[in-house]
Amino acid sequence: MEKFVPYSIDDEESFESALLGDVKAGFPSPAEDIREKLDLMKLLVKHRASTFFFRVSGVSMVDAALDEGDIIIVDRAIDPYNNCKAVCFIDGEYTVKRVAMGDGRVRLMPANEANKAYKPIEVTAENNFVLWGVVTYVIKRM
Repeated sequence: MEKFVPYSIDDEESFESALLGDVKAGFPSPAEDIREKLDLMKLLVKHRASTFFFRVSGVSMVDAALDEGDIIIVDRAIDPYNNCKAVCFIDGEYTVKRVAMGDGRVRLMPANEANKAYKPIEVTAENNFVLWGVVTYVIKRM
């Protein structure tokens, strides 16, 4: 299981930068003047009091675009839904997985086809389990 240390958001924190406009992923076009200010906190965080940042540790979710060292934004105010990516607390440890819900069952699904050591985790009544929060964004280094 991955180990997580959350970073909370202070109500006063904000990060603004210039939004230069859209950029084409096809043919290049000349850059336009600055259109507006971009506040990343306003864009990425809907519920400040219930949003946390985690750094991903481990490789069990690489096929779901969650790589080691990525920063994930997790919102505890969002209701979990089938196949969401979520931070879960199970039997004393935190992990990030895709959550498969249905037929009265919850399964924590890894996403690493290259490493068969990562198996789905069937959540049972015997587990100490909390679906801690839903992943809303991932921040990657390129």
